[in-house]
Amino acid sequence: MPPKSESLHSGTATATAHSDHSSGSIDPIVHLLQVLPYSILRPPRLRLKLPTLTLPSPMTVIALVLLTYFMVVSGFVYDVIVEPPGIGSTQDPRTGAVRPVVFLPGRVNGQYIIEGLSSGFMFVLGGVGIVLMDLALDRNRAKSVKVSYATAGIS
Repeated sequence: MPPKSESLHSGTATATAHSDHSSGSIDPIVHLLQVLPYSILRPPRLRLKLPTLTLPSPMTVIALVLLTYFMVVSGFVYDVIVEPPGIGSTQDPRTGAVRPVVFLPGRVNGQYIIEGLSSGFMFVLGGVGIVLMDLALDRNRAKSVKVSYATAGIS
């Protein structure tokens, strides 16, 4: 067994021998296929400009967030997949008149389209109320504006 210093030098010699070949293959055809096209052809010099993206305004962002929230809580995906009727109807047994029904009776996991939209609207209205109550806590606003925000947020 050779001493450690000799084995270290022999290991580095083999490492440098392997690093001389970039492809790691001894096959001359592979070497020609990797070198020959780049010795004849040159890539074009392109002066491409990167597109500049501007951030949307805060009002656009909050509108998109509220729209997405409305679509999620109103069951938009359910409405697209199941295609329920917009509104239901029942016939009154005494008078025989047809009355509209907004909430789907008898099914917990089903809904009419108008039921989903109205519940989604109420959830969004509650979220906007919370945002308005938060704006009413700003110390830099006038007292009348703060009272207006708080009143609109609570109602």
